[in-house]
Amino acid sequence: MPDKKTFDRDSISNTLFVSVGLSLVCSILVASAAVVLKPVQLKNAEEYRQRIILEVAGLMQADADIAELFATIQSDNVEIASGESVEIYLEKSDGAVKQIILPISGPGLWSTMRGYLAVAPDGNTVKGIRFYEHGETPGLGDQIDKEDWRALWVGKRIFDDSNSPRIEVVRGLALQDDSNPNAIHQIDGLSGATLTGNGVTKLVQHWMGPEGFGPYLETRQ
Repeated sequence: MPDKKTFDRDSISNTLFVSVGLSLVCSILVASAAVVLKPVQLKNAEEYRQRIILEVAGLMQADADIAELFATIQSDNVEIASGESVEIYLEKSDGAVKQIILPISGPGLWSTMRGYLAVAPDGNTVKGIRFYEHGETPGLGDQIDKEDWRALWVGKRIFDDSNSPRIEVVRGLALQDDSNPNAIHQIDGLSGATLTGNGVTKLVQHWMGPEGFGPYLETRQ
């Protein structure tokens, strides 16, 4: 009698079968995990966005409930020159606008910088600035994250008397005295990161200009 055929677990066909089976199982597990985790990821992303908006508005409090703090913030939409509708945020109290939080973005040294600029109800006075995404050089360009530098923006005026955006990050220190008539529009430069400072100037002036939120802010003045 012929010998009974034995199972060869090291055969090519068996190896392929096991590989395909494992791949399918792993794919199912990964897909299932993505589906299960997606709501959590979306919730975390939304909470992070709200936190950044609260921070730039100066409303963030340690250990506070973010959703509760964000209840004073309402979203609105502004149509810019390109025809695009851009979402903005308004802090309101008793129906009155306390500040306007505007999204800003533009090229940095290595990647796109994205953040928010908070503006007073007069449509001209800066209340705060905060970048939440950028790829600036650690120890140099990332000074835009430092609270001391961001604090220099508070109280600065965006527009000059002709309603043109004049706010800028200067090279070196901005003289804050009568010898500098433009002091109200100027923020100290970033040591060793002139290109990052120039990028911040360009993106802020762009979004505050006629192609961005300039026409909207003019209606607030």
